[in-house]
Amino acid sequence: MGENAFKAHHVSVPQTGVVSVSFEEDEDGNLCLIAYPLNGDHDNLENLDNSDCEPKSKLLRWTNKKTVLLENEKISKEWVRQHRKEEKMKSHKLEEEFEWLKKSEVLYYTVEKKGNVSSQFKHHNPWSIKCHQQQLQRMKENAKHRNQYKFILLENLTSRYEVPCVLDLKMGTRQHGDDASEEKKANQIRKCQQSTSAVIGVRVCGMQVYQAGTGQLMFMNKYHGRKLSVQGFKEALYQFFHNGKYLRRELFESVIKKLTELKSVLEKQESYRFYSSSLLIIYDGKERQEVAVDSDPEDLEDLSEESSDESAGAYAYKPSTSTVDVRMIDFAHTTCKYYGEDSVVHEGQDTGYVFGLQNLIDIIKEIRDESSE
Repeated sequence: MGENAFKAHHVSVPQTGVVSVSFEEDEDGNLCLIAYPLNGDHDNLENLDNSDCEPKSKLLRWTNKKTVLLENEKISKEWVRQHRKEEKMKSHKLEEEFEWLKKSEVLYYTVEKKGNVSSQFKHHNPWSIKCHQQQLQRMKENAKHRNQYKFILLENLTSRYEVPCVLDLKMGTRQHGDDASEEKKANQIRKCQQSTSAVIGVRVCGMQVYQAGTGQLMFMNKYHGRKLSVQGFKEALYQFFHNGKYLRRELFESVIKKLTELKSVLEKQESYRFYSSSLLIIYDGKERQEVAVDSDPEDLEDLSEESSDESAGAYAYKPSTSTVDVRMIDFAHTTCKYYGEDSVVHEGQDTGYVFGLQNLIDIIKEIRDESSE
């Protein structure tokens, strides 16, 4: 959950797929990533020349300061100087915040009350911003100036939510891949044995939830997740579905349905093993609009209706506050008999993953039933 993919906005760069990326530094020494749509020979990126590409609406620049579209902008030098001064002050404040963040495994971060809370949420998450900055610095150290590299462009699943609440669950009773070294294997086995992975086939790897009652973000990292008992895991799930005012009961049926459908699909798969993969559960933490009991039926329908335009892509999809997204992610160590390069071929279903899914479903059902008593 920490090192998320960079977010693309409404430009003609594809939302998912493969892009060509070059590295450049601006006059202040900040690393810029220039992304180009891939055309022609995808395998010969070292010699790829994108110097003739039109800058307007075709390139996307990421810096460790702010996302900027490369268009023909006419900005005064005075504004630029003031902007850089403000960014330096924010960066210093961010360093202080991140030092505080690193000391806690579970923490709360207060969102500023002024302005649009959902807008602040997306641009002032200190953990996310700091992780992006660290990733950019690592890329800078490894990059060759102006050389082209091929990157996988991932969809930002949280972009469609106003106040995204995210739960990252490490699934299965085994985490090491078939290609793991003996040291890596022993380390992963130890983590499973010392966490809920060995007992119920699932553990908390990260959590972010918005507490509407206090206007705070609650974070839980993977280190705390490893220490949880089965009861602690259940309490963490309860926290995830609680917004500080009330339990989001309307989410239960949707998430249970999706998890049950996923379990049914995986039970039919032969030889697949999803070692070290995770399951993401995402919903919108924005408070629902209260509707009077005598409201017009048409008004109720408008509130619950989901707006989507398939022709406009993923960013056109705006889920209702009761929509839950469940996604399998992280397939670096996934294997099956159709992967010709893998030396080990497994038979039957991934029992460890299915075991974890069933326990997850049962625990969510317990929370739902206990909350309705």
